[in-house]
Amino acid sequence: MAFEPPQRLARALGETAPAGDDWLARLPETAERAVARRELTVERVQVPGGRSSLVVLVRRADGTPAVLKLAPPRARPESERAALAHWGGLGAVQLLEADAEEGVLLLERLHPDVSVRSLPEARALLEAAGTLRRLWVAPPTGHAFETVAERTGRQAEAMRTGAGRWPEVAPLVDAALGAREELLAAPPEHRLLHGTFRQSKVLAGDRMPWLAVGPDPVVGESAFDLARLVRDRVEDLIASPSGPSITRRRIRRLADSLEVDQERLRGWTLFRAAESGVRALRVGRPKDGELLLEFAGWL
Repeated sequence: MAFEPPQRLARALGETAPAGDDWLARLPETAERAVARRELTVERVQVPGGRSSLVVLVRRADGTPAVLKLAPPRARPESERAALAHWGGLGAVQLLEADAEEGVLLLERLHPDVSVRSLPEARALLEAAGTLRRLWVAPPTGHAFETVAERTGRQAEAMRTGAGRWPEVAPLVDAALGAREELLAAPPEHRLLHGTFRQSKVLAGDRMPWLAVGPDPVVGESAFDLARLVRDRVEDLIASPSGPSITRRRIRRLADSLEVDQERLRGWTLFRAAESGVRALRVGRPKDGELLLEFAGWL
């Protein structure tokens, strides 16, 4: 079977590929080798799939359905492996191999075409939030996970560069960076976080109704993780004349339901939306960037 990357994956990785990176070119051979090593039967490549990894639906030698996931080093697959091992299937997809070659994960098969995003919005937020709560645990002793301060520090540098390139976004970037500094001054807790949590990252399962997939784990406060969920379905929010008030209500309800400080959630939502908006402009997605920056302006 040909393991050609879906267009969305090729486009997304092409936007961020460092000079000389040939991971995409080597991907078909890497996938064939991973399948043969595990004696897997391939059903299909998941399309459109994600933006950072190739996902292949497979069956193990005993007929058990599974998922083979291959990701480049810059997607931090070994960090994902460590987080999934620590969660042990509680709230997240189960890791089926403790050790494997770098960048290859064998995972429990969920229902890849059914996410909580398919539910009505209010129910989707409720189910997503309940899943997220189960992931917020103490990190393992001596962990090597990136911290929120470290990750957002790199992002802050890129935002400052973007503010110089697009002066019209400079006031919003300044506000977002100021919020970050205040939030990092006194973080209320340090937990293992999903890192890139949103509705589409919660899939239907058989072992449990809903399980999270695709973490980019980070250690820090819960409000940072919840902030990405606030802007889910941002296109619908921007299209609605009551988008700003809906967003404020969403922040309040999510903060109350997960016992997170409302102002801290608002601050991290501002930072993460502004950072994503500037990044979208930088990689040539102006429409996405404008949507996200308009949303950030409401905060």
